[in-house]
Amino acid sequence: MDARADKRFEPVEAIDPPASVCIAPRPKTIADTGLSLSFLGELVEKHLFDAGVLTIAAMARRCALSGTILEEILGFLRKEARIEVRGRTFEEQGLRYALTDRGRASASDALLRSGYVGPCPLPLARYIEVVQAQSVRSQRVTREHVESAFADTILDPDLLDRLGPSLNSGKAIFVYGHAGTGKTYITQRLARLFDDAALIPHAIAVGHTVIQVFDPTLHRPLESLEPGILLDEGHDPRFVLCRRPVVITGGELGPEMLEVQFDADTRQYRAPLQLKATNGMFILDDLGRQRVAPEVVLNRWIVPMEENRDYLSLTTGQHFSVPFDVILVFSTNLKPLDLADDAFLRRIGYKIHFEPLTAERYAAIWEQVCELRGVDFDPEVAHFAIEQLHRPNDVPLLACHPRDLIGIALDRADYLDSAERLTREQLEWAWHNYFVKLDDTPASSSRK
Repeated sequence: MDARADKRFEPVEAIDPPASVCIAPRPKTIADTGLSLSFLGELVEKHLFDAGVLTIAAMARRCALSGTILEEILGFLRKEARIEVRGRTFEEQGLRYALTDRGRASASDALLRSGYVGPCPLPLARYIEVVQAQSVRSQRVTREHVESAFADTILDPDLLDRLGPSLNSGKAIFVYGHAGTGKTYITQRLARLFDDAALIPHAIAVGHTVIQVFDPTLHRPLESLEPGILLDEGHDPRFVLCRRPVVITGGELGPEMLEVQFDADTRQYRAPLQLKATNGMFILDDLGRQRVAPEVVLNRWIVPMEENRDYLSLTTGQHFSVPFDVILVFSTNLKPLDLADDAFLRRIGYKIHFEPLTAERYAAIWEQVCELRGVDFDPEVAHFAIEQLHRPNDVPLLACHPRDLIGIALDRADYLDSAERLTREQLEWAWHNYFVKLDDTPASSSRK
C-alpha cells in the first residue's frame, strides 16, 4: 500500500447536503457533464463490454449518470449501430442493451487507449472549480476548537497555541524533535480540527485521459458509494462525499508516488498522493528516512508551496496543473538543517519543535496509561521511573515511554501469572528490556 489513511477517529457529521448540491449540482444534460458525446459513448461501450448486457438502471449506477443522459448516449450509439436492444427477462424488467460486433470492435479500441471502466469522470476545469469552492484554506481554527479536539491529550498549552495558528496560515508546517515526543500522533490528530466533509471525484478527465482519484484505502465516505439515478436528487454522483482526506506517508515514500502513475498492464492512470489529499492534509512522516534523498522529496514541493499549484504530466507528454490545496506537514526526528537549507526552510510557514516532557506531564501520562491498561496508578512508581531510571541515565522524558514501559512490565506480569499491578521491580525489569545495551555499558544507562 502506498500510504496510510488516518483510521483512528470515528466519522463526523457531513456538510449539509444542500451545500454539496450547490457546489456540484447533478448534470441534467450532456452539456452539463462537460464531456463530449463521443467520450461518453466510449465509456458506456466499455461498461457494456465489461458486463455483457445492462439495463439503463445498471448503467446509471456504473456510470454515475442520470437515466435521461444515458438515454441520449444510447440513442447515439444505436444510430451508430454499436449497440442493440435485448428483450426483458424475468429478473430484469427494463430494456437491456448489449454491444453489436461493431460496438465490440469500438469498445476494444477504446480500451486500448484507456483501460478506465468506472464512474464518469469530471473534466479538469469543473474539478478545479469544486476544489476552490471547498478549499481547506477557508477553514478557521480557534483556541476553543483546538482545546476541545485535544481535551483527552496531555500537551503543553503553548504547543497547542502554536499548532492552531499554523493550520490557519495555510502554509506548510515543519514539526521536529526527539523520536517518541508524540509528533506523529499529534499531527494525525490535527485532522479532528477539520470536522466537515469534502467532495472527492471518482476520476478526472484531462482531455481524453482519465485519472483515478478516489482511493478506498485513503478516502472515508460519509455516504453510499452507489449513486442514485433520480435526476434532481443530491449532488453530482461523480463525486463521493467524504471526510476531508488525511494522507500519511513515511519511509515507503518514493518520488514516483508524487507523480501521476500509469499502469501499462491495465492502461489506467492513478492520481499522485498529494492530489488524493486535495482539500485536506498531507503528512510526510519520518522525513529523512525515505527511499530517496530528502532534498529530492523537499525540492518536489518548492513550486507547489510558493504558487499553490501543482504541475503534473502524463506519459504522453501532456502537462496540466491543479490547485495545491493541501495542509502540508513535514515531521522528522532529524535536525531541520541536516535536511534542508535556509532557503527551503524560509518557504515553510511554521517550524514547531516538540520537546521532552516535564516531570509533571510525564506523571500525568503515566496515570492515563495506567487507567487505559486497567491497573492502579501508584505515584511512587511513576516517581521511581523519573528519578531512579530516567534522570541517572540521562534519558529524556518522552511521551512514548509510559506506554511502552508499562506495557512491557505487564507482559512480564502475564507471564508470571501475577496480579496486574506495577511495582518498582517490574518496572526496572521492563527498563532493561526496553533500551539497547551498548558494549559493556549497563542497559539502564544506554539510549533507546
